[in-house]
Amino acid sequence: MIAPDMERLQLTAAVGDALGALGWTADDARVREVAPTAARGHGLVLITPPAAAYAAPALAGLISRLANEGGRALVIAPAPELAEWGALTHALSRASALRVQTAHGVARAARRLKAESLDLLVASPAATEALLFRGALKAASLRAVVVAGPERWDSIEALELLMGDLPADAQRVIIAADPDVAARLSERYARRALALGAPPPDAPPPAPVGPVRTVGVAWERRASVLADLLEVLDPGSLTVWTADRSRHAAIGAALPGGDSAIRVVTGDVPKAEVIVAFDPPDVERLRRLADAGEVVLLVPPGTERWIARIAGPRRALRLPGLVDAADAAARARRALVVRAIEGGAAERSLLALGPLLERYDPTAVAAALYDLWSATRPATSASAAADDAAAGEPPAMARAAGSAKVFVGVGRKDGATPNDLVAVLTKEVRVPKDQIGRIEVRDNYMLVELPAGAASRIADALSGREIRRKRVTAKLDRGRERGAPPGNKREGPEPDKNRRQRPSR
Repeated sequence: MIAPDMERLQLTAAVGDALGALGWTADDARVREVAPTAARGHGLVLITPPAAAYAAPALAGLISRLANEGGRALVIAPAPELAEWGALTHALSRASALRVQTAHGVARAARRLKAESLDLLVASPAATEALLFRGALKAASLRAVVVAGPERWDSIEALELLMGDLPADAQRVIIAADPDVAARLSERYARRALALGAPPPDAPPPAPVGPVRTVGVAWERRASVLADLLEVLDPGSLTVWTADRSRHAAIGAALPGGDSAIRVVTGDVPKAEVIVAFDPPDVERLRRLADAGEVVLLVPPGTERWIARIAGPRRALRLPGLVDAADAAARARRALVVRAIEGGAAERSLLALGPLLERYDPTAVAAALYDLWSATRPATSASAAADDAAAGEPPAMARAAGSAKVFVGVGRKDGATPNDLVAVLTKEVRVPKDQIGRIEVRDNYMLVELPAGAASRIADALSGREIRRKRVTAKLDRGRERGAPPGNKREGPEPDKNRRQRPSR
């Protein structure tokens, strides 16, 4: 049952229990200030460390409001952190009747939005923009919008499109780690919002806390990397601190069981030889962690600037798993070179390199050629195909006049690799492997070269399929098609003629 003090915060019983299960209490000043403000529908601007966990009180208030009053809300979160924000939103709303979805793609979300079977959507900026352009997401139908981590977005175009049609009385919640970004967005979109967590304008920046060690790691690998940390540091005692309890089960599964010298805590930290900050702390929390033991900070993508501001001096800690992976890739490339040498060099290559070898140190020539080979790897060369195979990429297809590029809406930030795309194309779309050409992986999308005559059909067949748990969209990228006018350098998908125009300002 919900505690009476939680009930006074205007949270529903189900949401209050879920918030308490995460480790939050009504004694926390943030909960007392944030949760009831959000539950009443007022605007909020929160300055927090760059992690979804700190948004729990605000989301709890918003979810309670939707459960009581109805309506639809949208949470826009950075693409690399989408799973984190989605997990938190689902945890807080699981016992309610709200229909919630984390949009790893746009097809299912578009269908549910059009069918009016979705109350709370968690989406990346790119997915939000796509849903707006499709007309599936209507800004005018939203009662609340949560803007999460805007300083870590690739672009705020989705926000500009959304806010142009958002009703004046819709609730606006901005949760940011950068006070300057939060202030700019508040001035533009949420002038009457209650601002919490920002330092006073004339306050000097806090002194960095240190020394600390740091480990760069993907959001989804934070729990699994703890075993490597334990092996490398071999501390007499280890405490893992988290901002909430949402990942305690995953952390417990990653660490050896039954070891009394290993603890996982939320809140106050007992003294230990090593303290691992699983979530990015604020500077006051980091100071308390440093008082309890040697601190190791996990640094997921997007948190680097925050960590640099609060911690110093910092020393990066390289884990064996990451070093071993890099070493394995280097060994594979060296094996390719050895095979080429032992197989005999082509005469034309010797003729081209002879003058260079006489003029420059052979080691410098080899290093320059290797650098060019690694960076460009021409699609027409046999060595490029071998290099792709060693690196786990598909063989490159010669760029003939009959080739075209297809835009695929999944990229590096989703954890996607060329192999993932090749697997779907060959196994599900039935594209012969030798017809799949060069694959360019960008942060939010890929471009794959395919036969021009079949590219459009393959794109249609690829749309709606899942890559790395994300349902993707695929389109013929006419701006990149062979034979397109030289001046056309656009790097995205073909523009949709039926798209809405951005509102004029």
